[in-house]
Amino acid sequence: MSLVLVVDDDVDIARFLEINLKLEGFGVIVAHDGREALDAVAEQMPDLILTDVMMPGVDGVELCRRLRADAATANIPIIMLTAKNLSADKVVGLTAGADDYMLKPFDTLELIARVRSTMRRNAEMRAVSPLTGLPGNTRIDLELSARLSSGEQFALCYLDIDNFKAFNDCYGFIRGDEVIMLLASSLKTVVAASDDPRAFVGHVGGDDFVLLCSEETAEELARRTLEVFDAAVPGLHHPDDVANGYLSVVDRQGSLRRYPLVSVSVGVALTSRLDLRDHRELVEVATEMKSVAKNTAGSAVAVDRRVRSRADEPGP
Repeated sequence: MSLVLVVDDDVDIARFLEINLKLEGFGVIVAHDGREALDAVAEQMPDLILTDVMMPGVDGVELCRRLRADAATANIPIIMLTAKNLSADKVVGLTAGADDYMLKPFDTLELIARVRSTMRRNAEMRAVSPLTGLPGNTRIDLELSARLSSGEQFALCYLDIDNFKAFNDCYGFIRGDEVIMLLASSLKTVVAASDDPRAFVGHVGGDDFVLLCSEETAEELARRTLEVFDAAVPGLHHPDDVANGYLSVVDRQGSLRRYPLVSVSVGVALTSRLDLRDHRELVEVATEMKSVAKNTAGSAVAVDRRVRSRADEPGP
């Protein structure tokens, strides 16, 4: 059940909002000023805040500013309510970080619709990587679960950038983000040119990615991705490092160490070869194969071709 925090110093309006939201299936917490609202958020994080603007003490604008300034609460969606019909007040509220704005008196059906749409937009944003624009962990988890539940046979390719920390230490996080975006664009390019209509690319986070595709195309798509990436990634290194074939980075002990240039390792797990209970087991196998690929210098792909069933598992 989604939880809405209603903040309004008018007891009757707060009660009206509480009743109507509960009738629509929402859980509701009520606060009557900004300070009380901050205490409520600290105790239980809401999925959305519906707040009046004009309140004594900490008003709606200040409440919004404080929530946006705290990393723990910065992403809570906020809808502001006000009796004023002045564009300047709307600008102040939106500038403070509000996601939406409604004027009193408001239509109850419209208010509920806006609450739902704001929550939906917020959920969609959380499901997408802000750096690459690719589906994030939430969507990846759902996609894996749905495909496995349907009985579909497919491959999970788990991609990881090698020597990424050394690259970041040498060139800085901005250049590191460029490497991550290069792998994302390489995956997108290869998938777009493929004949696999069910291919799915996701960004797990950091320098980790997944590719879901047919078992028949998995190794080919993985190798094509590495070819595109390897052709472009030298341009993100200093020419001297490319010529040397390594990066020189000072480690935590103050010693100068050499690291290979950035590459990508891919572990591939095939559902047809596994007797799976849930998709997390598939991820474990792909992770194992990724470790195998990392034992090869440069970019590499390792495919799990073992056929395993429950009978192969060790007993208690």
